[in-house]
Amino acid sequence: MAFVTSLLSKPKFLDVSPPQRATTMKTKSCSCKVLNFGHPNPKFNQINGEQSPLQASITRLNRSYSNRKVLALANGVSVEANEPDPEGKISGRILLSNVVVQRKKKVFWGRKWNTSDMAIAGVIVSMHLLSLFAPFHFNWPAFWLAVGLYVVTGLLGITLSFHRNLSHRSFKVPKWLEYFFAYCGVQALQENPISWVSTHRYHHQFCDSNRDPHSPIEGFWFSHMSWLFDTNSVIEKCGEPTNVGDLRQQPFYKFLEGTYILHPIALGVLLYALGGFPFLVWGMGVRIVWVYHITWLVNSACHVWGKQAWNSGDLSRNNWWMALLSFGEGWHNNHHAFEYSAKHGLEWWQLDMAWCVIKFLQVIGLATEVKLPTEVQKKRMAFSS
Repeated sequence: MAFVTSLLSKPKFLDVSPPQRATTMKTKSCSCKVLNFGHPNPKFNQINGEQSPLQASITRLNRSYSNRKVLALANGVSVEANEPDPEGKISGRILLSNVVVQRKKKVFWGRKWNTSDMAIAGVIVSMHLLSLFAPFHFNWPAFWLAVGLYVVTGLLGITLSFHRNLSHRSFKVPKWLEYFFAYCGVQALQENPISWVSTHRYHHQFCDSNRDPHSPIEGFWFSHMSWLFDTNSVIEKCGEPTNVGDLRQQPFYKFLEGTYILHPIALGVLLYALGGFPFLVWGMGVRIVWVYHITWLVNSACHVWGKQAWNSGDLSRNNWWMALLSFGEGWHNNHHAFEYSAKHGLEWWQLDMAWCVIKFLQVIGLATEVKLPTEVQKKRMAFSS
C-alpha cells in the first residue's frame, strides 16, 4: 500500500531473474553473522591475492572481539546481539528469536499524518470493525462465501498474481488469465497491482536493510502492519515507483491504479444484494482481515521465526505454519534464496498450494516459462559446511 522507489539514486528496473545475492560468512572466532554483498565464494572477493577491504575488516573484528560475542551489522541487518549497543540504538530482541530491533519506528505519534495515511488507516480499521459483527451474523452460506473468497483473493489474487506472476515473473499465462488473476488480487483490498508490486520489488532489493519498506529491524509490528500508515517513510527510503515499467505500459494496470477502490466497493454492494448484512460481514470484513494478516505475517513472522535453509543474506525464514495459511508463501527463505522460482516449497514435504495451481496450469498448457532453481544455483546458495 505504498508508493516507492529509490531516493538516493533512481534505480534501474529491478531485474527479477536469478540475482547476485548477499551471502552470509561465518567466522570461527566471533559468534556472529556478517553479510557479505559479493560473490558467494570468498576467493572471488580477493584482489591480487590479497584480502578485500571487507575481509580485512572481518579479520580486525575477529582479533578485537575474539573472546566475546558482539552484534554484527551489515547493510542494516541485525542478527544477534549479546552486548548492549554503545550508541543506545538497539531496542531489544524480538520475542523467541535472535532478531534484534535496531531502532523503533514511531508511526502513530510524534509525526504529521497525511491524507494517504489517514485513508489507508481508515480502510483497515473499517474492515476490522466490520468483522467484529461476525459472531452475531453467522450463517453457513456466509461462512463458505468467506472461505471461497479467501481462496480466490488470497491464492489466485495475492499469491499467484501479485507475488509470483507480476512481482517476480516466475511464470507466464495468457493475458486474459493474467488480468483475471490480477483482478482477484484487487479484491483483497491491498492496493492496486502497480503499488503492491513496486513495494515488494523494493523489499527484495533492500531486504532487511535501512531502506527496506518493512523489516523487523524497525520492530515486529512495524514490519507487520504499521509501516502501511506512514507513506512518507516509504517514499523517503525508496523514492518514486520507477521499478514497475512493465506494468505501467499496460492500460489494464493503469486502469486499476486509477479506479482501484471502486472494485471492492462494487463487490461489497453485490454481496449485500445477494445475502444481506451477513454476506457483507463475512465476505468483506472477515475475509479481508484474514487475508490482510496472513499477507502481513509473511512480512513479519517469516523474517523472525523459523529456519534458514539457504544462505540468502537476510532474515527470511521458512515457517511451516505460515506456509499452510498462505498457500506456500511461508517457505520464505526458499523464496528469498530463489526469488525467481515459481515453486516455494522446494522439498517434497513442503506443501505449496500455489505451486500446485501453477503446475496444473502448466500441464494444461496455460502456464509457460515456469522458472525453477537449478542444482547449480542451489549449490551456490547452500550454507558452506
